[in-house]
Amino acid sequence: MTELELIVDLHKQSERQGPGSEKDTLRALEVMNLPTNHDLKVADIGCGSGGQTISLAKHINAQITAVDLFPEFLDQLNEKSQELAFTDRIVTLEKSMEDLPFENEAFDIIWSEGAIYNIGFEHGLKKWKNYLKVGGYLSVSEITWITQSRPQEIEVFWKTEYPEIDTASNKIKQLENNGYSLVGYFYLSQDSWLETYYKPMQARFEHFLKRHQHSELARKVVEAHQAEIDMYHKFKDYYSYGFYIARKN
Repeated sequence: MTELELIVDLHKQSERQGPGSEKDTLRALEVMNLPTNHDLKVADIGCGSGGQTISLAKHINAQITAVDLFPEFLDQLNEKSQELAFTDRIVTLEKSMEDLPFENEAFDIIWSEGAIYNIGFEHGLKKWKNYLKVGGYLSVSEITWITQSRPQEIEVFWKTEYPEIDTASNKIKQLENNGYSLVGYFYLSQDSWLETYYKPMQARFEHFLKRHQHSELARKVVEAHQAEIDMYHKFKDYYSYGFYIARKN
């Protein structure tokens, strides 16, 4: 297996492939003034195994198109959807978020938790805006500085990993400059990193290594993820995922 295939294998049976929780998903929903006279059309882009997709299906009347590049994640979501009798409301689509087949103004909501970084925050804002109805909502979580200054070590780490990391004020300016009006913002609590993402991931390490015969590449994957966890523990007061909810003008 390649390193990417191993990473997918490590994460495919997890509820989420990044920080977040059902509480965060519902908090983002609360600030939206959603119509109640018809089913909503929702695209969940970079859905992973669909923890937030299921939360959306439980709490709003919607037809949800859940998009991800990796079929292993979509298989997990389809299983959950079938178990919960949501197959008439959730359709999965194996596609790159750079190559979406959607028509202009097809959706009331575009949702993306912890995934827009794959194409870049501002590029995603511009590209996905075409698929959103006027007055529709964009709801995305994005790695964000939560202080104005921070230690050089974490600054260098994130500037290397994702140069678009920035403060919420600058992210909000990007939204406004690209035809959106902010309706809500919050950043994820430490529990949304530790309790629902990192601790369950660490609990999978041993079985993952056994499954892959403790290969050098499998150990490398675990070590890289553990280094990320260690970095978070050391610098968790300086960054998080910011949740941005904005309306298309």
